[in-house]
Amino acid sequence: MSGKKNIFLFVADQMRNDSLAHMGNPASITPNLDDLVSEGVSFENAYCQNPVCVPSRNSFLTGLYPHVSGHRTMHYLQREDEPNILKEMKNNGYEVIWIGRNDVVPADRTKTEYCDEYYDGITNENMRDAENNQMNHSAEMNEESKKLYDKMLSGDTYYSFYMGKLPDGEGYGKTDWNCVEKALEYIERRSKESSDKPFFVYCTISFPHPPYACEDPWYSNIDRSKLPPRRPNIQEVPNKASMLYSINERQELNGWSEERFDELRGTYLAMVSRFDHQVGLIKEKLKKSGLYDDTNLIIYSDHGDYTGDYTITEKVQNCFEDPISNVPLLIKPAKGLVVEPRISKAQVELLDLPSTIAEMAEIDLSYTQFGKSLLHVVAGDEEHKDAVFCEGGRIHGERQAMELGHGPESPYWPRLSTQYSEGPEHTKAVMCKMGDFKYTMRLYETDELYNTAEDPMEINNLAVLDEYQELVQKMKNRVTQFYMETTDYVPMKRDKR
Repeated sequence: MSGKKNIFLFVADQMRNDSLAHMGNPASITPNLDDLVSEGVSFENAYCQNPVCVPSRNSFLTGLYPHVSGHRTMHYLQREDEPNILKEMKNNGYEVIWIGRNDVVPADRTKTEYCDEYYDGITNENMRDAENNQMNHSAEMNEESKKLYDKMLSGDTYYSFYMGKLPDGEGYGKTDWNCVEKALEYIERRSKESSDKPFFVYCTISFPHPPYACEDPWYSNIDRSKLPPRRPNIQEVPNKASMLYSINERQELNGWSEERFDELRGTYLAMVSRFDHQVGLIKEKLKKSGLYDDTNLIIYSDHGDYTGDYTITEKVQNCFEDPISNVPLLIKPAKGLVVEPRISKAQVELLDLPSTIAEMAEIDLSYTQFGKSLLHVVAGDEEHKDAVFCEGGRIHGERQAMELGHGPESPYWPRLSTQYSEGPEHTKAVMCKMGDFKYTMRLYETDELYNTAEDPMEINNLAVLDEYQELVQKMKNRVTQFYMETTDYVPMKRDKR
C-alpha cells in the first residue's frame, strides 16, 4: 500500500448539531461520536451552505457555494463538466467506493467517472455501470412499516412526518443497515488485500431524515423527560421569514400537546442514536482490520431539521436557524497528522471539506473552489473564517425552482405548496454569521439579525431596531464581499479560438 492515508466519510441526512450529547443535549445518547472528541475535533460552529439535500451535497462535494452553479433546488443535479471530490480522488489514485444516497448525479448518467464501485443500499449490488437508483422511502417499506406510514397519513399527523416505533429494522430504515453492512464488508475485504491504492469511502445514509421512526433498543432508550426546551410556536414570534408562518399554518400541528412533540423529538434522537451505533460499528471494524490508524474519519450531516421547533417539522430552502443550518462535523485524523482533540468553536463550512480532503491526500485540486482546509484547526488553531454563509431561495418568476407537481396527498405539501407562491415566501436569502451575530439578507422581505449568545432560539429580530442599523450595514458589506469573491470562477480548460 502507498504511504498515503485512507479517507472515510460517513454522512447523516438531516442531523442537527445539537442532537449530540457532547454538544449539550441531555436526552441524546451518542457515545461513539462523543468518544471521538478524545482523539479528534468536533466543530461546534459548522454550517451547511444550503439547508436541503441536493444543493448542500453539490456544495460540500465541490467546494463551491450553491449560487456559483445554480444549485438551489432539489431537481438540478451536477452537470458532466462540474468538479466533484470523488472524481478528484479517483483521478489521483484512490480507490473510490460510493455507498448509499445520491442526490448528486442525474439518473441518465452512470457513476463510472466518480467511483470504482457504487452500492445503492437497496439492491446492495455493485451499481457501477447501472443507472442511478435513488433511495426512496417506498423502496424499503415492508408491510409493518407501510401500516405505520399509512397511519401517519391520517388525522392531525398527516404532515408531521411522525411514524413512531418500528417493530424491527427490516422495513423502513433497512437501507441504512444495508449501506453500513456493505461498508463493513469493504473494510474487511481491504484488510485482506494487498493494494497500492489508498481508499476513499463515501458512505451516506438516510437517518435521521424524516419520517421520524426507529426500532428498539434506540427508540426506547431515549428519556423524553430530559429533552431540552422546544423553540416557541412561530405564530408567537414576530419578524421572522414568511416561509415559516406559511408552513406552520399548512402543517396543522398547532393543536399538538407538548407530550406529542416530545415523542416526535425523542424518536428523532433515537434515529440519531442508531446512527451513532453504526459509527461505532465502522470504528470497531477499522480497528480490528488494522486500518484505523491509517484512516482519516470524517463524520457530518448535509443539513439539519426543525424537529418541532417553531411548531414546524422537516426543513426549508431559504431559512437558516441553527436547527437546520448548524450541523455535526467531526474529524478524526489519521496517525501522523497533528491533532489537538477537543470541541472547536472555530467557524467552519461543509464547503471546506474538499480542500481538507485534498490536504489529507497531499494532492492539488484541479479546479478553483472556495473552501479552506480545516487541518490547521484540527491541529489546534481556533481562527478559521471570519464569516460563514448559507443561502437559498429564488427570484420571482423562476418556475423551474418551485419544484412543482406535489399535491396535498404528499407529506411535503406544506413546504412545497408554499414554494409555488409568488409572494416573498420562497425567495432569495443569504445568511452571514460572524461570531455571535447571525444576519440574513432577504431580497423581498425583512432582513433578520440575531445575537445567538443572548438569544440562542433566534426569536428577537434585531434588524428591525434602529440601534442595530450600523451592525446590519456591516453585515451587508460582508455579504457584498462574499458575493464578489465567489460569484463565479473562470473555467480551468481554455477553449480554442
